[in-house]
Amino acid sequence: MENTNDFEYPHTFILLGASGDLAKKKIYPTIWYLYRDNLLPEKTKFFGYARTKQSISDVREKSKKYMKVRAGEEEKFEKFWQANDYCPGSYDKRVDYEILNQSITKFEKGPIANRIFYLAVPPTVFEDVTVNIRNACISIKGFTRVIIEKPFGRDDVSSSKLSNHLAGLFKEEQIYRIDHYLGKEMVQNLMTIRFANQIFGPSWNRENIASVLISFKEPFGTEGRGGYFDDFGIIRDVMQNHLLQILSLVAMEKPVSLNPNDIRDEKVKVLRHIRPIKREDILIGQYVGNPDGQGDEKLGYLDDPTVPKDSVTPTYALAVVYINNARWQGIPFILRCGKALNERKAEVRVQYRDVPGDIFDGHAKRNELVIRVQPGEALYLKLMSKSPGMKFDLVETELDLTYSMRYREADVPDAYERLILDVFMGTQMHFVRNDELTEAWRIFTPILNELEEQHVKPVPYTYGSRGPSEADKTLANYDFKYSGSYKWNKPTIH
Repeated sequence: MENTNDFEYPHTFILLGASGDLAKKKIYPTIWYLYRDNLLPEKTKFFGYARTKQSISDVREKSKKYMKVRAGEEEKFEKFWQANDYCPGSYDKRVDYEILNQSITKFEKGPIANRIFYLAVPPTVFEDVTVNIRNACISIKGFTRVIIEKPFGRDDVSSSKLSNHLAGLFKEEQIYRIDHYLGKEMVQNLMTIRFANQIFGPSWNRENIASVLISFKEPFGTEGRGGYFDDFGIIRDVMQNHLLQILSLVAMEKPVSLNPNDIRDEKVKVLRHIRPIKREDILIGQYVGNPDGQGDEKLGYLDDPTVPKDSVTPTYALAVVYINNARWQGIPFILRCGKALNERKAEVRVQYRDVPGDIFDGHAKRNELVIRVQPGEALYLKLMSKSPGMKFDLVETELDLTYSMRYREADVPDAYERLILDVFMGTQMHFVRNDELTEAWRIFTPILNELEEQHVKPVPYTYGSRGPSEADKTLANYDFKYSGSYKWNKPTIH
């Protein structure tokens, strides 16, 4: 019964794990913003479910500081909380889900009623929760959709086990694997930039592009979450999912249409052309304290009390992948991510080849198309230009589309807002399909196993630096020229 998308019918949004961090910091604020902007069906009811014995007013109190309420919205905010309810219960006892089901059913008046389950629960209880939803909470008179947060397993075996488990309970079109990077404005814009502009099409290939660098940088360390992080590491946390998803959008062929499955078909094809990463194609690092730093900066990864003293879990990784197809063969796609670095940034940098037949004595720098995902969404193209005035000197300049300048009035929604609304609408374009996941793990599992089995020691780098000093040499080896002569600045709006 997947065609019951009509917004006039009752919808229930059930948040499992409602007492957790993700719930209070992200999910409750997100559903409030969607409710506030009248984007959800009018008859939407929200249920929180978790092991914690608490009331909906406790939930409200805990998430208060993460929710923005503008002047004049107070009444709407009260109505939002009146549409919320909370049900305590265990994750493994069917009877508790039957009680939850009865509570939901009370509000489902009419011939059709739809349910969306958001699983913000730890991986350890995942199987119990999904089985109990299937057995006790499926909507009898509408659709049931299930949103799943990563980690989707920690290697190919556990991921495949999880996928098979889910496939035994739900159809693929009921499963929404959320990668919040796919909800970010500039990631969504990649398709438009590439396929709605003739200017980029002819040069988007191995003849013109030297290398592509996809980066994710965070300026903070594990902040006491080291125990969780240590079990996964930066490659599983960021590279195998967020960065690989961006790569597939940058490199894919033009889809037949904008149908979600046509798009996901092309993404899978790209991944299938990538061979598993080898040891020589990756550099891993782990941050150490900066003695001259302030506060947390003085502490290294191993100083976190929740991290084992001999941990070799990387907090930084730089890996190169090659796409062995006609468009991209031989072109390095460099994935780089790390914690405790010098800035917060996520971007794609497409670096073009040097101009052949140089008449400028080596002064011409490479063109770069930079797609800045966060913070400060922007798209800019680095060009060479003559310096103004009497002298004939070359200067680097840019064609700049900075969102905060060009679209001052526009409100760029948070990634979670867009994705949760997509689930209500039933569109899976920005969610990860099962075969995408299988390919991603095929590429990364061998190297993850090798690093762990051989206890490979990461290279140390200082908290607040650009990362390991070896990284620049590695980038140069893969035909990425870092000139450092040009820096985009987020403009200040007067």
